[in-house]
Amino acid sequence: MGLLRVGTAGYKYEDWVGQVYPKSLPERDYLHYLAKFVDCVEINASFYTVLSPYTYKTMIRKTPQHFEFVVKAHKAFTHEPEQVEGVLPKFKESIQPLVESGRLGCILIQFPQRFHNTPANRDHLTQVVEWLGEFPLVAEFRHISWARDNSFDFLRELGVGFVCVDEPKLPGLMPPVVVATSPIGYVRFHGRNAEKWHHHEHAWERYDYLYSEDELREWLPKLRQLVQQTEKTYAIFNNHWQGKGFFNAQMLRHLFSENPV
Repeated sequence: MGLLRVGTAGYKYEDWVGQVYPKSLPERDYLHYLAKFVDCVEINASFYTVLSPYTYKTMIRKTPQHFEFVVKAHKAFTHEPEQVEGVLPKFKESIQPLVESGRLGCILIQFPQRFHNTPANRDHLTQVVEWLGEFPLVAEFRHISWARDNSFDFLRELGVGFVCVDEPKLPGLMPPVVVATSPIGYVRFHGRNAEKWHHHEHAWERYDYLYSEDELREWLPKLRQLVQQTEKTYAIFNNHWQGKGFFNAQMLRHLFSENPV
């Protein structure tokens, strides 16, 4: 049986000040503070830019030895493949401090909703694995066409973990399917704000949602299933607006610890 690690998607949000972080806390101390309450964090800035190795070294210094990092793959791998040639060597170099210190949990490959389950896109996923296969990988799909047994078998062949999601039950979106396709289990909690998912003025509105205790209890047997089938499972909260994901992470850790098996 594996371990469950609970964390948040990102940690540097202005709207967390006064909600998660004390108002007097300097920004440089945010990660150190967060690491007192969660087991890991998902780095999302790496999707938009290649961070420097020094940035990751600093993150390592600010967190305890057991704390892990999930790095979101740069958008070149999933959205702008014409940019891969210039990004790939820099991306690999950037995360070396995490690799060398044993603090890299995995790389999150997040595809857009337009990325349907087609032969061409399966070929592209195979190409991504060729680019990044030296690292542990998990893939998040946002279109329901990937919620099929043949998709899960394909991921097993590639050695890529399937990212389970909790999000609004809207047409075309992924349902809360729970499957382990590699030694790494992964769940991303996006919130269930159906009203704002497609229709919002600001991106954060989509993730303005606080899970109730009952809603998280629904996931306990599913998480136990993943933990039993994997070496490690990550439960990451992306409902980040005003720290809601931070508070839900605490709630889930408490609920799971009450009865972990």
